[in-house]
Amino acid sequence: MTASAQTHKFEAEVAQVLHLVTHSLYSHKEIFLRELISNASDACDKLRFEALGKPELLGGGSELRIDISVDKDARTLTIRDNGIGMTREEVIANIGTIASSGTRRYLEALSAEKKADANLIGQFGVGFYSAFVVADKVTLTTRKAGAEAGEGVRWESAGSGEYTLETLEIAACGTTVTLHLKADEDEFLQAWQLRSLVARYSDHIGFPIRMPVEKDGKATEEWEVVNQASALWTRPKNELTDAEYQNFYKHIAHDFSDPLAWTHNRVEGNQNFTSLLYIPSKSPFDFMGGGRDERKGLKLYVKRVFIMDAAEQLLPAYLRFVRGVVDSDDLPLNVSREILQQNRNLDKLKAACVKRVLDLLDKLARDEPEKFATFWKEFGQVFKEGVAEDFANKERIAKLLRFASTHTGNAEQTVSLDDYIGRMKAGQDDIYYLTADGYAAAKGSPQLEALKAHGIEVLLLTDRIDEWLSNYLNEYAGKKLRNVAKGDLDLSKFGGANEEKRKEAEKAAEGVVGKLKELLGERVRGVRVSARLTDSPAVLVLDEHDMSPAMQRLLKQAGHEVPESRPLLEINPTHALVKRLEGESDIARATDLGMLLLEQAQILEGAALEDPAAYVRRVNSLLVNAG
Repeated sequence: MTASAQTHKFEAEVAQVLHLVTHSLYSHKEIFLRELISNASDACDKLRFEALGKPELLGGGSELRIDISVDKDARTLTIRDNGIGMTREEVIANIGTIASSGTRRYLEALSAEKKADANLIGQFGVGFYSAFVVADKVTLTTRKAGAEAGEGVRWESAGSGEYTLETLEIAACGTTVTLHLKADEDEFLQAWQLRSLVARYSDHIGFPIRMPVEKDGKATEEWEVVNQASALWTRPKNELTDAEYQNFYKHIAHDFSDPLAWTHNRVEGNQNFTSLLYIPSKSPFDFMGGGRDERKGLKLYVKRVFIMDAAEQLLPAYLRFVRGVVDSDDLPLNVSREILQQNRNLDKLKAACVKRVLDLLDKLARDEPEKFATFWKEFGQVFKEGVAEDFANKERIAKLLRFASTHTGNAEQTVSLDDYIGRMKAGQDDIYYLTADGYAAAKGSPQLEALKAHGIEVLLLTDRIDEWLSNYLNEYAGKKLRNVAKGDLDLSKFGGANEEKRKEAEKAAEGVVGKLKELLGERVRGVRVSARLTDSPAVLVLDEHDMSPAMQRLLKQAGHEVPESRPLLEINPTHALVKRLEGESDIARATDLGMLLLEQAQILEGAALEDPAAYVRRVNSLLVNAG
């Protein structure tokens, strides 16, 4: 250590990550090499991009590359790139801290599984630390492209709670990472093993990965390229294996799991571009928590030159789970985010990418329903945003939506709108649905009683986004979607009571209806006999354009003001509780019974009662005085 060396402590979360990675990550130890090579590749990509405007950064036009070497005597493994490099401040920012918002969830997940798998590495920007799985000390030297030779930086840590930093002279830009291997990690000193790992995990890297040529078991000063060293997406599809596609996905997505599906296309004509798009098999831990603003986007290349890492302009927000690469021949090489937003070719490029993704999802839904079910479980809530966001593809998106239903046995079994239409009863014109806070609440709702009695299927919309979705999804394939909790429900054409019988029932119940109106007063908009109920005593009904109770709660939780609305109370005059109310002469007990009917209906809608203590008192009183 020189006089200029300084010792720094890691941030607390970095220290936790290092401890857990070092002591808990046993499976797929070799993942560290993929991560370090990926970092080196990114550094080369960034330098090539920066050099478009500043050619002098390439330092005489030397080829960008990644070199791997071992020193068996010193027990070191070294990965070097001649990419963009880092300043002292960037070393501290990139290695001394973790910027990922999902780090806490990463730590919790890694702690929860004592033998955590490597698929957690990379999802939170902690790939560099995987080096400590096999090394008891890591040394990094780096110099930023364009910086003076004396502005080099040396970082070193034994993976404990601190690291050292010093300034030193480095002849060329780039980064060198040296791993001082643990005593039981001899396999990573074997050149053949390293070549095998490069072939397995990093063959697709678009820069040459070189290793020394060996003769008689010893490294020489001659270097040879050990990977394909060509951009994978530029190669013909019939030359690529599934394993190569999968490994490339893991590189760009920093995901150890295989992708669920992918689509690779070359378009030539008015616009020339190549796209390689992947659907992940699992959402990242912080995917939903990050929201619409935290989008990874696609990697954008122009004529094989890396331009930007997260070009969100290439896909709409509802497809933000898609990973992949777009390589255009028509965009300018100096394109920036601002220019990209104004480029006339962009709309065509974006529309083509959306079409490829929807085509891929159509194919999964048709040919591989199990894979589609996995997609829906992981990304269905995000995909639903497309109904409102992408009007041009609204019908295609709606076709891919899946919902729980009264036709299936549990929340995991979902149906499509086409499935529903195929089972509609003769004379049924509407697609019936119900929104609720959860599957159990929806399936047990009294709103469904009469529909169930007539064998009419109802879609159960129970995701938080479904309340919002229902405002935009009003029709599909010529069929209107109808919320069974709103407006009148006429089931007479399915064998329900005809108009004459309904009028007779309403006339017979005029007394109890009038009594309830008087007892409840301004708490309700009105009281009427229900066509929905067969078993329950009462239910709340909204007008067609009223905001549902669930939506009101969501808006209130988000801090919005919600206009007050009074529901309509529908009753089942044949129910014993309603009959008891009808015959009750004591005004206090009648008031309690009327309030119970209203409060039970509110509870079934998921509402919080204004006075729970009064409700409990009324229930207790009714139980004590029963009979």
